[in-house]
Amino acid sequence: MDSYNLEEISGQWQPLAHLLSLPETESEYERLSDFLDCLTDTVGDDESHPLASLMDTVGTLIESYEAEHHPFSQGEPADALRHLMEVNGLTQNDLPELGDQQTVSELLSGRRHLTLRQIHALSQHFMVSPATFL
Repeated sequence: MDSYNLEEISGQWQPLAHLLSLPETESEYERLSDFLDCLTDTVGDDESHPLASLMDTVGTLIESYEAEHHPFSQGEPADALRHLMEVNGLTQNDLPELGDQQTVSELLSGRRHLTLRQIHALSQHFMVSPATFL
């Protein structure tokens, strides 16, 4: 059986506990979202970064809150993308992972469907479930 030093863990947990609990209010949600923004700025796409798993955990907490308090209607993927771009203050030029501006325009208008690669890139970019774009 693994040996855990619970006294040491307890001492390190207290400063982090408020950052790693499921938000119950909109202000807690916003605080956690700000924390995720800081983590994203620090970690970026480096999956080997020491804080990468913390970023994933915080993203999961936010996703859980959003699923309960801000669910997307079963709309079109383009609707979800437009909403996320608006909320994050992004333009078509801010999503080069989708392709050139004409491709992004066609995706937003529904004339073109997202590919699996694009869905994966968007879910990572916005820290949401890939199901958001299905």
